[in-house]
Amino acid sequence: MAVSLKGRSLVSLKDFTREGILEILRTADTLKLERFRGHTHPLLAGKTLAMIFQKPSLRTRVSFEAGMTQLGGHAIYLSPTDISIGQREPTEDIAKVLSRYCDIIMARTFGHDIVVDLATHATVPVINGLSDEEHPCQVLADLQTIGEKKGPLDGLKLAYVGDGNNMTHSLMFGCASVGMNMTAVTPPDYEPVASICKQAATLGMENDCTIEATTDLDGVSDADVIYTDTWASMGQEAEAAERRELFKDYQVNAKLMALAKPSAIIMHCLPAHYGEEIDFETSRHRNCVIFDQAENRLHAQKALMVLLAG
Repeated sequence: MAVSLKGRSLVSLKDFTREGILEILRTADTLKLERFRGHTHPLLAGKTLAMIFQKPSLRTRVSFEAGMTQLGGHAIYLSPTDISIGQREPTEDIAKVLSRYCDIIMARTFGHDIVVDLATHATVPVINGLSDEEHPCQVLADLQTIGEKKGPLDGLKLAYVGDGNNMTHSLMFGCASVGMNMTAVTPPDYEPVASICKQAATLGMENDCTIEATTDLDGVSDADVIYTDTWASMGQEAEAAERRELFKDYQVNAKLMALAKPSAIIMHCLPAHYGEEIDFETSRHRNCVIFDQAENRLHAQKALMVLLAG
């Protein structure tokens, strides 16, 4: 039986049940197949998406805007200077006003509290397009991609290598929710937030999988998926040179991939800094699926919008 997500907001993947996430993935697969076959699906005709951006983006903006167009709706881009969220007027007021104009709100912000405030005060669904704490939309696309390449997600192992950042947090919650084992492998002092590790580990136990963090590169052993991300996220540019030195042993390359299963797929949410978190040769390996991930942002987010809008 299909799970109803109508009227819900997506602030964190831990907000959705296993069944809810799998329903999004099934819908994403259907919408992708229909598009491939040339079928149109104007399921959101007459609907409007407000897109709030504090951080610039290629994939987030284009995938949401193109997705809304393909669904027959309309997307409005609100740049960092258009509304200056939290500065010109309270987030609560912005949420209430946009709820009177639009059917869905997506926000790509620095502070996670901004997304929480929007979801608290809006009367329409709010989607976390990225915050400093989580990136749930990317992980929905990632899970869709893993399912395409590896089949059922239960029991697979994902090893994340690099900085314990917002991607790490959402991957932990996503893997825990669908029964995938995950090990976050980070340099010392760059582990994911301890409280999030604890929550994800508890959720994983409920779904018969293990979620853990380590600084030991042996954590990638027997992985079905190797995942990495930039070493210095937006807002951390001043730390980039220091991080390059501290993280150099955590690059995804042929040496590291030799520790994983020979069939392991390689993932990166992009943009990539070749020669840092991943070398260019590995990014073009036949097992690398980074552009499949990027494409699936479109399909997963279309599914999410359709289900939240009912």
